[in-house]
Amino acid sequence: MFGPMDARDSESDQRSQSVPESISSAERRRWQRLPVPVPMFIRGVDEQGKDFLEFSTAINISAGGALLVTRRYLPSSSKISVEIPPPALPKHMSAQSSKARNIKAKVISVTLSDRYHLCGLAFSRPLSIH
Repeated sequence: MFGPMDARDSESDQRSQSVPESISSAERRRWQRLPVPVPMFIRGVDEQGKDFLEFSTAINISAGGALLVTRRYLPSSSKISVEIPPPALPKHMSAQSSKARNIKAKVISVTLSDRYHLCGLAFSRPLSIH
């Protein structure tokens, strides 16, 4: 049935629904992930204590994090800085759109591969459009 439900419908629906035993990670996400490639630079400190800067690409992104493809191994729990370069826009476009975004992030998961690594990132604070 479409349209608003009355209180009786709501109560009977709540009683008849079962609670799932486990919730998938996709269902726990607070923000929808967009499957859009986003170029970015990652900065951090490697195992020898040296600063690094690497160009990378996120293969999906949300307000709370991203899935990053990188050649560099980033251990889980690493803290990094992510810089999303501004798009190439004509001069008459907004100056706000031409600023790079610098975001603090933590590596929360790593999938290893021979040629690249997939790193799940959690941003220190959600992205906003402002």
